[in-house]
Amino acid sequence: MTESIEPKQLLHLVFGGELKTLTDVQFRDLDKLDIVGIYPDYASALVAWKGKAQQTVDNAHMRYFIVHMHRLLDPKNG
Repeated sequence: MTESIEPKQLLHLVFGGELKTLTDVQFRDLDKLDIVGIYPDYASALVAWKGKAQQTVDNAHMRYFIVHMHRLLDPKNG
């Protein structure tokens, strides 16, 4: 019997919001942050990030980010 080995989960969070200024990462309203989702790998997080970034391209203050959650959960293996 062969045992299937699942790839290690490398969770990534995609979120965004409107910034107060273009020069700093300070959000205008924390209650309006857009939590897009948590993804099992960087490639799928990047697809989600690109989609949201393209939807908001007309608002220079709107920014989306990818957070490498796996690095926060297990810093020694980041």
